[in-house]
Amino acid sequence: MPDPTSDRPDLAVAGQGDLNATFCATLVDEWARAGLTDAVVSPGSRSTPMALALAADHRLRVHVHHDERSAAFVALGLGRATGRPAVVLTTSGTAAAELHPAVVEADLDRVPLLAVTADRPPELRDVGAPQTIDQTHLFGRAVRWFADPGPPDVVAVGAWRSLASRCALEASGSPAGPVHLNVPFREPLVGSPLPLPHGRPGGGPWHEVVATSGVLTPPDRHAVADRLRGRSGVIVAGAGVEDPEAVLLLADVLGWPVLADPRSGCRLAHRRVVAHADALLRVDGPHLLADAVLRLGAPPASKVLNQWAASLDAVHVLVDRDGAWLDPDRTASLVVAADPGLLCRHLAAELEHEAAGPAPAGMVAAPDAWARHWRVADDAAERAIAEALAGREAPTEPGVARAVAGALPEGGALVVSSSMPVRDVEWFAGSLSGVRVHGNRGANGIDGVVSTAVGVALAGGPTALLIGDVALLHDTNGLLGLADRGVDLCIVVVHNDGGGIFSFLPQAEALPQDRFEQLFGTPHGVDLTALAVAHGLPVMEAMDDESAEVAVRAAVAAGGVHLVVARTDRRRNVALHEELQAAAAAAVRASLLSR
Repeated sequence: MPDPTSDRPDLAVAGQGDLNATFCATLVDEWARAGLTDAVVSPGSRSTPMALALAADHRLRVHVHHDERSAAFVALGLGRATGRPAVVLTTSGTAAAELHPAVVEADLDRVPLLAVTADRPPELRDVGAPQTIDQTHLFGRAVRWFADPGPPDVVAVGAWRSLASRCALEASGSPAGPVHLNVPFREPLVGSPLPLPHGRPGGGPWHEVVATSGVLTPPDRHAVADRLRGRSGVIVAGAGVEDPEAVLLLADVLGWPVLADPRSGCRLAHRRVVAHADALLRVDGPHLLADAVLRLGAPPASKVLNQWAASLDAVHVLVDRDGAWLDPDRTASLVVAADPGLLCRHLAAELEHEAAGPAPAGMVAAPDAWARHWRVADDAAERAIAEALAGREAPTEPGVARAVAGALPEGGALVVSSSMPVRDVEWFAGSLSGVRVHGNRGANGIDGVVSTAVGVALAGGPTALLIGDVALLHDTNGLLGLADRGVDLCIVVVHNDGGGIFSFLPQAEALPQDRFEQLFGTPHGVDLTALAVAHGLPVMEAMDDESAEVAVRAAVAAGGVHLVVARTDRRRNVALHEELQAAAAAAVRASLLSR
């Protein structure tokens, strides 16, 4: 997201007291924007910055109560009577624990409540500092959401409003209930608020949520359509989309491209689908000027795509089946809890109806040139990548990713490991029509990937696993008894004798080669062929990208479990990625200039 301190030298050099005051004033301002009207404050020292901010905002009524337990029940009564969460503020230590009975009642009776507890900073915990207890998750499972943002810091300024807004929304959601915000403050505790980080235009709250029950009413759908119509936007489709055709239907109505993560199921051969967004977004051009982003499901792996979307001064609508807050860059202004496919179908129908009417006709879709820029550029990137990889005499990691993705038949499944395999499929694979792509991207770890692929294969259908050697070694027990499980699974191992992704990081250039190899490259020297044979698995070695595709096709045709080893070199792989990115960028630039 844009740096909120880029034009704010006052914040960048603010003292801790003023930073505390500005942080609290920002939270209070955002709570007032979200409709909160009351706060109950119990006296205390560590809570001073928040108490002063609450008292200074004329939009909130502040009620003072000496007893924290009673204060919490007063806030509960306010929430029960108004349907809006009231803030209850305490200092640190046992004062915070006094809120627990009211929090439990708010949980069980679904009453909105925002419990704000001041705390000592991390350096004063577990060292016998006075009035200091463990306040992390103090109320356990009784709260709808818990947050501890750490002591106010200028680095996190861009998250302040989102933090406050989410507190209010989580407390008001379905079901309503208590939220616990634990805020550590460093001294000095008294300061003056500096100009606050910018809020949303029009004075509204940072976030809005619709359909927290998962069922969108017509007014809800209209609220979403209002943010999309007539804009030059993009659909970013991630994991969690179960109806790709619905996404493409909406894309046609809006005239928007679909930047399709491989796991979305939307990487189809379709005029709206963009397979090489990572390459396109590295090149300046009119396609970068989107003013709306419809995000379906989980964020993609591409750092370039995510950073571009976060940098936009645009409307961001986040849609997830369960209303999960998948917003690491804190850009979503509207969070929609709904099935992405069903929502897309409803929106397409509503917008098509508007386009057919007399008044809004011509105001629904983006200009035709908008989608053409993306289509022409994506086709150019695909040709450039294919040409740059053609005829290589040894396996390449991008080429193997394309080969495995292209070798699976319709109805097949591709499991992609974290680190480089998932990125290579996202960046360099083209259309994935009819192939379901899976990956453990919840925590983005490399443990258990072989076993995950076995589970996918057990569900039925030919399955391929694209995995790095280190990830394979993390889960060699996934090979136990695999030959006799009756599954069709082709395991393709990119074997570069170590952690290939680290070669892309600054450490690779900043450290002496021997130190880098010791701590990051970590060559293991394991004979993967011998490992496979020990588990009774047939092994094939890919001599180039084309033979990797042939090997996967042969394994699928034969059925059963096979292992394909593709040996690559980590340093040459970095150079190849740079070459492919340069070739794709040049092709995209030429395609945009020719229009």
